Amino acid sequence: MASTNIFKSLIFLLIITVVTASDPDILTDFVIPANSSNDAIDGNFFTFTGMRSIIEGNDPPIFRVSKASMAEFPALNGQSVSTAILQFPAGAINPPHTHPHSAELLFAVSGILEVGFIDTTNKLYTQTLQIGDMFVFPKGLVHYQYNSKADQPAAAISTFGSASAGTVSVPTTVFATGFDENILAKAFKTDVTTIQKIKAGLAAKA
Repeated sequence: MASTNIFKSLIFLLIITVVTASDPDILTDFVIPANSSNDAIDGNFFTFTGMRSIIEGNDPPIFRVSKASMAEFPALNGQSVSTAILQFPAGAINPPHTHPHSAELLFAVSGILEVGFIDTTNKLYTQTLQIGDMFVFPKGLVHYQYNSKADQPAAAISTFGSASAGTVSVPTTVFATGFDENILAKAFKTDVTTIQKIKAGLAAKA
């Protein structure tokens, strides 16, 4: 992935309107951390350098998400915005998941991505994104991104209208959080052995 493409895309995202905010309004200009004071706050507090390695580094061997949310960048607390860079090696997928606190606005910056989401009537919406395309995943709906190309990486930048959009992975939530295997077998109309194989496969990739 060319670092210049990422850099230009980051600049572009700074001048567009992000998705509708869902965080509570704050009564101050910004939120000062509990263990700090206003006098101790300077420009460093409002600066996040965690994306430098992406600009300067190589494409990852597996799917990787690099986040700048409130957890990584405390200055975002109360600002109703966050972002993430998604890097897809050839054939990589970002498995079905949801963001319970925000919609997601995705901007394709390299390669080609297959994306889609399912609404509350179980209708599937899909699209093939090329460089420069944008796609919105409505708040709370299950969605995915997939690089179907076997010989080409892809990348995208996502913005959220929340400092902490949250991520709930469907495979992990269903198969790796202690659900009784008999319940899962009945729910998916299969047998316990199949459920155990799915769990083992997820554990091997964890």
